[in-house]
Amino acid sequence: MPTLLMCFDAPLQSWGIRSQFNSRDTATEPTKSGVIGLLAAALGIPQDADEDIQHLATLRMGVRVDREGVVESDFHTVQNVPNTEGKNHRTAVTKRFYLADALFLVALESDDAALLQRLEDALHRPHWPLYFGRKAFVPARPIPSRGVPGEHQAITERPIEEALTLHPWLENQPHTRARYRPVPDEPAAMWLRTITDADPFALDVELRHDHPLSFRPQQRTYAPRAVQISHVPLTPEMISDPAA
Repeated sequence: MPTLLMCFDAPLQSWGIRSQFNSRDTATEPTKSGVIGLLAAALGIPQDADEDIQHLATLRMGVRVDREGVVESDFHTVQNVPNTEGKNHRTAVTKRFYLADALFLVALESDDAALLQRLEDALHRPHWPLYFGRKAFVPARPIPSRGVPGEHQAITERPIEEALTLHPWLENQPHTRARYRPVPDEPAAMWLRTITDADPFALDVELRHDHPLSFRPQQRTYAPRAVQISHVPLTPEMISDPAA
């Protein structure tokens, strides 16, 4: 089944899951709602197009964490904040969390090859600006991946699990690549965390409340999503391939 492969690289990213007004959290990897929102922006799908959003959300998603980010926080002041009656405007302090220096391989699997091609084309020429959770958090490099070894394209015919296992390591810092280069005949020095959409009735799954149903302002709606957490070894082939 075809799989679209993407690189999410930026100095800062933010993937909110339980955000409230005065505290905006972040997950430690891209959420499905965040990825679907980015794709909708690339295609030019408006926030109130619920059917189009829900159609995109049927894509099966997997994430490989090629560099774990560091959770940081900062403070923002917001002026003229009303109370619940719309009176007594005041200045409020909000706390925002974000991921610093994180790097992800994001994969989307579908039997609709034409849709995946539309998505890749839109990522190259997006309708609206693309960012990772906040408008200031723009991509550091092109989002479509260079693909698995021997293919050199963002869409592969390999299933999502195989693509996450074989895709070259996205790390592009030479000193980091040298540090984790495996020694022949020795176990992998590093394992990469993966998070993949899974059967909700399986025993070894976790639930994430980030499957988007609507992005309408003030009416955003999400459903639970089952994911399976695993790890893949960082192999010599993943490091030696120049795709990063």
